[in-house]
Amino acid sequence: MFERRITVLVGHFGSGKTEVAVNGALGLARGGDDVALVDLDVVKPYFRSRSAREWMEREGVTLVAPTGENAYADLPIVVPQVRSLFREEGRKVIMDVGGDNSGARVLGSLADVFPGTYTDLWLVLNFRRPFTETVDGAVAMAREIETAARQPLTGIVSNTHLLDETTPAIVEEGLQLARETAKRLEVPVRAVTVDEDLVPRLHDMDPACPVVPLKRIMRPPFEGSRETRNTGPLFVLN
Repeated sequence: MFERRITVLVGHFGSGKTEVAVNGALGLARGGDDVALVDLDVVKPYFRSRSAREWMEREGVTLVAPTGENAYADLPIVVPQVRSLFREEGRKVIMDVGGDNSGARVLGSLADVFPGTYTDLWLVLNFRRPFTETVDGAVAMAREIETAARQPLTGIVSNTHLLDETTPAIVEEGLQLARETAKRLEVPVRAVTVDEDLVPRLHDMDPACPVVPLKRIMRPPFEGSRETRNTGPLFVLN
């Protein structure tokens, strides 16, 4: 799935791009690649991948993100390591860029060093989330992201789901909407991502693109409980 050296994942909050990024980085590392996951999510703090730093590094993934007192800061912090990563030709890089066009502005600040020839910019879409419930909404958001990032999209990842309530029909509906969006944006659908437990139930679907199983690694700390966490990481590992 991640063929180019650098893959940037963008999309609205709730699209699932962090889950795609973490799964992708782990898959590359387990396949023997030297891989770095860059957390540039500066928009919403709920599912920032930096919260799993130690665990990912044990799995062979280098996490590049602010540390110390800035680890959970809701600020447009761009760590210096990001620029140096672009020059490390032997390493694959997955970048998790937060939110919508506001988050993509962080990419715009790196446009002067972005190695475009070796980079994919993929829009992760979940049509069961607000602001991307329609093709028109998804296209409008995509154009705003391209302008803010100062980079053209090169593909779409269909990631429509409703967590544990996802059905094959929901996945297929999202894929169809992703295809319509991709056609209007003149880019391909690069993959459809599906919870690994749901994959066996998709035998009748003809996606015409890779089906990528996702292990749900992150979940809200309050899921399955009435308790709400007020401090510390805002997600926990399964």
